[in-house]
Amino acid sequence: MKKNLQDYLGAVKVFSAIKEEPTWMLELREQALEKATTLDFPKIERVKYERWPLFNISEAALDGETAEITSVPAFDDMNNHPMVVQQDDVTVFEQLPITLTNQGVIFTDLFTAMLNHPELVKEYYMTKAVPMDEDKMTAAHAAFMNSGMFLYVPKNVVIEKPLEAIFNHNQALGHHFYKHVLIVAEENSEFSYLERFKSEGETTEKLSGNIVVEIIAKAGAKVKYSAIDQLGENISTYINRRGYILRDASVDWAIGVMNDGNIVADFDSELVGEGSHSEVKIVAISAGRQTQGIDTRVTNRAPHSIGHILQHGVIREKGTLTFNGIGHILHGAKGADAQQESRILMLSDDARGDANPILLIDENEVTAGHAASSGRVDPDEMYYLMSRGLRKEDAERLVIRGFLGSVISAIPVKSVQQELVDVIEGKLNA
Repeated sequence: MKKNLQDYLGAVKVFSAIKEEPTWMLELREQALEKATTLDFPKIERVKYERWPLFNISEAALDGETAEITSVPAFDDMNNHPMVVQQDDVTVFEQLPITLTNQGVIFTDLFTAMLNHPELVKEYYMTKAVPMDEDKMTAAHAAFMNSGMFLYVPKNVVIEKPLEAIFNHNQALGHHFYKHVLIVAEENSEFSYLERFKSEGETTEKLSGNIVVEIIAKAGAKVKYSAIDQLGENISTYINRRGYILRDASVDWAIGVMNDGNIVADFDSELVGEGSHSEVKIVAISAGRQTQGIDTRVTNRAPHSIGHILQHGVIREKGTLTFNGIGHILHGAKGADAQQESRILMLSDDARGDANPILLIDENEVTAGHAASSGRVDPDEMYYLMSRGLRKEDAERLVIRGFLGSVISAIPVKSVQQELVDVIEGKLNA
């Protein structure tokens, strides 16, 4: 930490003024800054990350120095999908069909949403899914958040085409990357959302990232969320993705964790309403000397809620990958179902992998189970493929693609499915 967090108070006030934030937002930042100095780190089992450079805050980013625009998607690639593209703290492209605008859909950067829909943002921003004062990392996020996106889908609105968000981070600027994504799905709404985080540019500086994604799914809403994370080698990042899921609503997650730097992540589904449902599918690859620690939690708070976790990871070279799968059925959640599977393939003798299942059951008349394994590629599968004429390298790559295929197939855009396949191939061949 280059400075005490409280020393940034003046810069935070300047940033809030530049962005023309409402008074409540500045007050939240000030409270969060004070909390961040006293709260503890969130505990991620078997991962020691507290000394990572997670608080290298760029005063230039807070003083209004804007990002350099390095890339804008080609218009012929848009396919008329609703889309937001951001370069660091600058929104460079927004596209929302007029039919959705007329239905009341909001899909824009977070600061614009605060200006145009302040009461709506205030109602949900770090109040239900991820509380500001939950721990040191959430408080630091609230204090130093410097970019974000807001998606609001009104009651009974069904969006056929996926909504896409692309968040580019230019490492060469040396700015911290504290991004907030807030998604509100009103009753009986239905849509798919896809986001991509990607680092660009070169740097030798140690950068800090802190990403929070909140999804509030109201009664009967159905949200399919997909993400591909490709942050750079020199950015250490805390990622918190959480669903707050009400009666008979569902949030299905498909997340490709393909970063090159150190990552600690909380992927949580709070099953708050009776009959709520969440399917969580995660694939991750660690390589080099990279450390990635992923807590995936489903908390069954209500009767007949269903939460399933599937995590598959691959480790190359001296990489480290930890999967903590946590299923917690609270007292009163009769008829709940919590299942999880965490599996890790290690492609090197120096790779380190942990798959840790944790079940916490505080109620009778429930269903729960887990499976976990860490090991090498199945020699029988390799033998079968090589006996059909494939080289060892090609056979291994085919086995790995099948091992990670559950998340690839869950992504709603074919071109992005192929993009994830290409990212996986690139990381395995690096």
